[in-house]
Amino acid sequence: MDTSMSAQAFSRKEKTEPLTAVDSGNDSRDVIANQAIEPGMNRTITRKFDFHIIPWLFGIWLLAFIDRSNIGNARIDGLARDLELDGTKFNIALTVFYIPYILIDVPSNWVVKYFGANYYLPGLLIAWGLVGMCTGFVKDYGGLLACRFFLGLCEGGLLGGLVLYLSMFYQRHELLFRIGMFYCAAPLSGAFGGLLATGLAQIRHNGYNRWPWIFIVEGAVTIAYGLVTIWFLPATPSNATFLTEAEREAAVHRMGLDAHGASKESKVESERFSWHWVRMAILNVNTIVLSLNYFAIITPIYSFSLFLPTIISNLGYDSVKAQLFTVPPNMAGFFAVILCTFLSDKIKGRGPIMLGCCSIAIIGYIMLLIKTTPLVHYGGTFLVAVGVVPSAPAVLGWLANNLAPHYVRATGTGLQIAVCNCAAFIATFTYLEKDKPDYTTGHSINLGMLVLSLALSTTHILYVKWENRKRENGGRDYRLDEGDEGMLGYRHPSFRYTI
Repeated sequence: MDTSMSAQAFSRKEKTEPLTAVDSGNDSRDVIANQAIEPGMNRTITRKFDFHIIPWLFGIWLLAFIDRSNIGNARIDGLARDLELDGTKFNIALTVFYIPYILIDVPSNWVVKYFGANYYLPGLLIAWGLVGMCTGFVKDYGGLLACRFFLGLCEGGLLGGLVLYLSMFYQRHELLFRIGMFYCAAPLSGAFGGLLATGLAQIRHNGYNRWPWIFIVEGAVTIAYGLVTIWFLPATPSNATFLTEAEREAAVHRMGLDAHGASKESKVESERFSWHWVRMAILNVNTIVLSLNYFAIITPIYSFSLFLPTIISNLGYDSVKAQLFTVPPNMAGFFAVILCTFLSDKIKGRGPIMLGCCSIAIIGYIMLLIKTTPLVHYGGTFLVAVGVVPSAPAVLGWLANNLAPHYVRATGTGLQIAVCNCAAFIATFTYLEKDKPDYTTGHSINLGMLVLSLALSTTHILYVKWENRKRENGGRDYRLDEGDEGMLGYRHPSFRYTI
């Protein structure tokens, strides 16, 4: 990097703590290693990224969740009747989606940077939009299974790719709020999707009545959005055309400072794939514990999004009212994601947010389990939404913060999402026809998963505090003598885990 960077971009008044690996003074990077980004410049860069990146990712994730979960809306608008989805056929159709979705997560993250996230992510969007449209034309159960399989294949690399993409632009303790800013589209999709499905299901044209139009119209919108998005997303900070030259240099430099010795490359595009990074990701305690934690969280999230219309309809409402009554709980989840992720970045902690959210969701499931009035049960869905939905970006951001450099984060995040999505095989069979209207088994499974998440979060907070103390006291300094310092990644003594 040019050591004569603009004085407007860098200042020696602020120092990063702890110091980065290059602070010891071994190469030309020492000239600027201690230079922090001037606060005004830092805010300008972040604000421009927020304006030029986040809205597009919000739209991508909104459409992803609508296209994934609209089968729940279609079910109560005639899909189950027309395709004769008796017994567990509907649940199997939900499960098929997750087989390719799980298998593609890690390899998809490996190629995001190779193809360029600005092309790769919208490309996935266009592909699953086509599959979504095809779902509207299926005539039998076999066709539905095929469409769900290819939908999972196309959507599989999306979430990990979005998190990885944001980690190329934002510093670690700016990241979770930005994840939250696109992830809040998930509960909004439940609200918006319910309203949209209510309107689209009124269409009857050319032999396609009600539910097919949910898939056809929503798939067409997804394709159009993907084609537009390709033209606006930057690949990396160094080629963001909406930044000035000084801002691009500062954007790259601040990511190097934020790595705290975990990466020897100043630009993410300079990093190269190595199986060494893959092994480091898989063997990291954070990857193991937070993958299991995400597994525990995603079980109630998936079952909630897929079965909320069914749960509400069994409170005694017809299909139209059931669709509309899904809107308020999902809106509560939408605002909870924004609030919790904002607070999490402010306190620079993920675990405390997880503990609070899980506790709220547990109360919600207890309300759903007790024998009481439909109004109390409906109130329980609000607490579930407010509790479980913000927990997902929190646990995603927690792991992304604690893995470095790029290919370690790519592998670990992909593995986390692959592991958590195995929960779909539980979630899609938690609410069975034979258990209606109380769904005691489904609610109990989700309650148990939240208790597990509570225990894992507590344990991991204690581990992270212990490991950080070891590093602060010099207990990991011996790693600097192991060989190439640039290959230490997150094991570098200067790197600190996020609580």
